[in-house]
Amino acid sequence: MSGVRMGGEHVDLLVGGMTCTSCAARIEKKLNRMPGVEATVNYATEKASVFVPEGTTVAQAIAVIEETGYTAERPKPPEAVADEAPSQQDRDVASLRQRLIVSTILAAPVVAMSAIPPLQFINWQWLALTLAAPVAVWGAWPFHRAAWTNLRHGAATMDTLISIGVLAALGWSFFALFFGTAGIPGMTMAFSFTARADGGASEIYLEVASAVTVFILAGRYFEARAKKRSGAALRALLELGSKETALLSDGVETIVPTSSLIVGDLFVVRPGEKISTDGVVVEGVSAIDASMLTGEAVPVEVGPGAVVVGATLNSGGRLVVRATRIGADTELAQLGRLVEQAQTGKADVQRLADRVSAVFVPIVIALALGTLVVWLSLGAGPVVAFTAAVATLIIACPCALGLATPTALLVGTGRGAQLGILIKGPQVLESTRRVDTIVLDKTGTVTTGQMTLVAVVPTGALSEDELLGFAAAAEAGSEHPIARAIVSGARDRIAVLPTAESFQSADGLGVQAVVDGRTVLVGRPQWLTDHAAIAFPPELAHSLAACENQGQTSVAVAWDGVARGILAVADTVKDTSAAAITEFRRLGLTPVLLTGDNETVARSVGTLVGIDDVRAGVLPAEKAEVIRALQAEGRVVAMVGDGVNDAVALATADLGIAMGTGTDVAIEASDLTLIRSDLVAAADAIRLSRRTLGTIKANLFWAFAYNVAAIPLAMLGLLNPLIAGAAMALSSVFVVSNSLRLRGFRGLDVVIDPSLSTSTAPERSTTHA
Repeated sequence: MSGVRMGGEHVDLLVGGMTCTSCAARIEKKLNRMPGVEATVNYATEKASVFVPEGTTVAQAIAVIEETGYTAERPKPPEAVADEAPSQQDRDVASLRQRLIVSTILAAPVVAMSAIPPLQFINWQWLALTLAAPVAVWGAWPFHRAAWTNLRHGAATMDTLISIGVLAALGWSFFALFFGTAGIPGMTMAFSFTARADGGASEIYLEVASAVTVFILAGRYFEARAKKRSGAALRALLELGSKETALLSDGVETIVPTSSLIVGDLFVVRPGEKISTDGVVVEGVSAIDASMLTGEAVPVEVGPGAVVVGATLNSGGRLVVRATRIGADTELAQLGRLVEQAQTGKADVQRLADRVSAVFVPIVIALALGTLVVWLSLGAGPVVAFTAAVATLIIACPCALGLATPTALLVGTGRGAQLGILIKGPQVLESTRRVDTIVLDKTGTVTTGQMTLVAVVPTGALSEDELLGFAAAAEAGSEHPIARAIVSGARDRIAVLPTAESFQSADGLGVQAVVDGRTVLVGRPQWLTDHAAIAFPPELAHSLAACENQGQTSVAVAWDGVARGILAVADTVKDTSAAAITEFRRLGLTPVLLTGDNETVARSVGTLVGIDDVRAGVLPAEKAEVIRALQAEGRVVAMVGDGVNDAVALATADLGIAMGTGTDVAIEASDLTLIRSDLVAAADAIRLSRRTLGTIKANLFWAFAYNVAAIPLAMLGLLNPLIAGAAMALSSVFVVSNSLRLRGFRGLDVVIDPSLSTSTAPERSTTHA
C-alpha cells in the first residue's frame, strides 16, 4: 500500500527477523540516516512505515533493512492476502510450537535428574547430555541465530545473553564430562556455595542450558501467537464480501465471480444474499441489513436510486443493482485499508526487558570476561576462574525475565477468559494503564442492538392486550425487525394470537390484514393518514409526539377506519450499562457516547446511563476522526464497539475493546474482546489488565533485582555455577508464584437498576414495512 506525498513515496514494508523492540529501533535508526527518509518501525505489527523522497528508491530502503540483518518486502495486494496459503508468520509460530514441545519433553528428565539425587543412577550424566544437547542447540537455535546476526552488526540483545548463557552451560558441561571428572561412573551432583578448585570440573550444568531454553521458548511462542493476529482484521474484512454474483445481461442472469464485475454492470441480489459491490438500486424495493458494516440494528429501506454498499445483506425483496465501485475502490476495501493504516500507526510497544538489555547484556558479558581475567591474574587457577565466569553468566541469564511477561500474561488471560475477557497481548496492558477516556458506541454496546416493544397506548376503553393482539396478528406475516418486535412482545403477553387473512404489505410504509373480520392497518402514522384517511384523536397525537421526542419508533394501529392506538418500539439499554459507567468513572475514565443517531436519541441514552459527553450524528467513516480529535487534546482513548464501522476507530484508539457479540472484523481490530455482551465486562477487562501489568512489572523488577544482587557474589567466587542455576530457578519460581496470584481476581458484583430493563435507549426512526 503506497501513496505519493510531498514529491516522494510513502510505503509500508513487511519486515522479517525482528525478535525484540531493540531490533525495530536499530532498523528505524538505519533508515532515518538515509537522506530525506522518514521511517517508523513497528515491532508489534512487523511493519516499517517509510517515506522515501525523490532521488531515493524503495529498493534502496529495502537494501538498508537487509544490510542491517533483516528481511523486507512490499505487502501483497489485499486479494492475495485473503487467498494466500499459510504465511511466513504462521510457519514461524508453528516452528516455535514444535521446538517448545520437543524441548520440554527432552528437558524435563534432565532437570529432574539434576535436582533429585536419588534419580542419579550410574552414568545418568551421559543420558542427561544426550537429552540436553538437542535442546541447547536445536531448541535454542532461534536465539543462537539472532545472537549471531546481532554480533555481525555490532549489537547485543537478550538473544545474545540467552545464547551465551545456554552455550556456556553446555560448553562447561562438555568440558567437565570429557576433560574433568564429571563423566566417571557414579558421579553425583554435589552442592557447594563457593567455587572450589576441585569442584568446577566435576559438575555439569545441563539442566541450566535446557531449562533456560524451554522457558524462553515458551515466552517467544506465546508472544508470536498473539502477534500473528495483527493482520487478521484485514482478512476478516475481505471475507465479508460476496465471492459470486448474478450478472444481468439482456435479461439473462449468469453466475460470475464478483471480481469480474466492471463499473456499470447490472447484477441481481435476491433476499438473503449479500450485495456484491457498491452500487445504485435500479429496480426493486427491500430492507438492507447493514449491521455487519454499521453495527446498527434496524435495516434500511431502499428503492430505485438508493445507494447500497457491498457486503451488506438484502433481507427483503429482489433488487437489481448497477455497480458503481469495484475492487479496491469499494467502501469495504477502503475500510480495510483504514484498519491496516491504523494498526501500522500504533506506537511501538517498549518492553522493559528489551529496553534494559541494551545496557544489561554487554555489561554482563564484560563482567564475565573481567571475572575470568581477574581470577587468572590472582593465580587462582583456570578451574576457579572459569567456574566464576560461568557462574556470572548463568546467574545473569534472563530466565526469570523470560518468564516475567508470559507467565503473568497466561494467568491473567486465563482468568480473563473465565470472566468473558480476551486480552490479545502484553502491549494491551500498557495501554490500559494510561487510558483516561473511554468512547462507547451506542447500538449493541450500551444498548442491546435489538428492537423491543416498549409501550402500548390504546384509545378509549380498548385494552392494551386487545390492541396489541390485533396489531401482532396483522404483523405476523412481515419479516421486518419492527414487526418481529411487535409479534415477540405480543407473544410474551398473550397466550394465543388472533389469525389474520388477506395480508398485504406496503414496502417501507406498513401492513394491512383482515383479523376477526376487521381490516387492520399497522404502520407509519403518515401512511395511515394518506392511505386510509385515518384521523388521530388528540390523545394519540400527544402520545406520538412524546415517542418522537424520546426518539422511539412509533407504529399506529387502526381498524374500521378509526385509529385505535399506537405501539412504541426502541432499542433498550442493557441493564448493566449504568453500573458500568459508574465503574469507569471510579477507574478514572471519562465516558463519551458516540452514535450516528440524532441528538435527541443520543441525549436520551446518555441521560439514562449517566454520560454527559455525547457525540451524535457521527457517520461510520467519521468515528476514527473523533478518536483522533480526542487524542489531539492529549487524551489516551479507549474505544468500545461491535460493528465493522467501529473497526477503524478500534484500531485507531490507544485501546480497542470489542464486544464478542459483534462482528469478526471489530473483534480482530481490537485489543480486548468481551465475550460477555455487557459493559461491566469492559470495566473488569481494564481492572484485570491493569492488575496483570502490575504483576509483570513486579516480576521484572525482582528478576532484575535478583541479577543485580547475585552477580557480585558470582564474580567473587561465592557461587558455584550449580548454585547459580538453582538460584536462577528459584527466581523463576518466585515469578511464577507471583503470577499465579492473578487467579484470585474477581469480577465486579453489579447491583442492577431494574428500571433500566424497561427503559429505552431510542433508536433512530426508520420506515416500516
